[in-house]
Amino acid sequence: MIELGRPTDRKPPFKFSAFTRVGFSDTDAQGIVYYGRYLPYFDLARVEYLRHLGLLRFESGKHEFVMRASTVEYFAPARFDDLLEIFVRLRRLGRTSATFECAAHSVGDTAAAPSSGAWAQPGRRLRSLTRRASDSADALGDDLLMVTALQTLVLVDLEERRAAPIPETYRERVHAFEGDDLEVALGRD
Repeated sequence: MIELGRPTDRKPPFKFSAFTRVGFSDTDAQGIVYYGRYLPYFDLARVEYLRHLGLLRFESGKHEFVMRASTVEYFAPARFDDLLEIFVRLRRLGRTSATFECAAHSVGDTAAAPSSGAWAQPGRRLRSLTRRASDSADALGDDLLMVTALQTLVLVDLEERRAAPIPETYRERVHAFEGDDLEVALGRD
């Protein structure tokens, strides 16, 4: 299975990241990433994080997490074709809510550019790009923090349309991955 994200120890307390590249349609008239396009980047990283933990379709059909709040801070612009590494972690688990922390870094990726031979073999190309992007991010320390976000999602009972308690099995999987970096608050959300 091809995964767009991976466990990492490059930026503690983050333990997971996903890669994406800035597309032309992500940019505005000034040639930089339009501010609203960072939200899909964070969604991508969060989905890959949950997929990695086996929580992507957790209790699908009965309960779903819905976005309650999103706070974003911008520090530097990204441009067309920049390689971004999006770090994500589940920072806080409340009784009914989960707060994710995200950080988008531009990664110097000259080592990630494929050789012409890689383009001639499509199956090899994707594996090569994924490996090179990961190797590049590990090898090059010249990344730049672009944008951060805190996003709080609430687990909702779909039938009752009300907040629902996050099950213990979900909590256990997250805690097993995040360890002591996870803040747990079991009081009223």
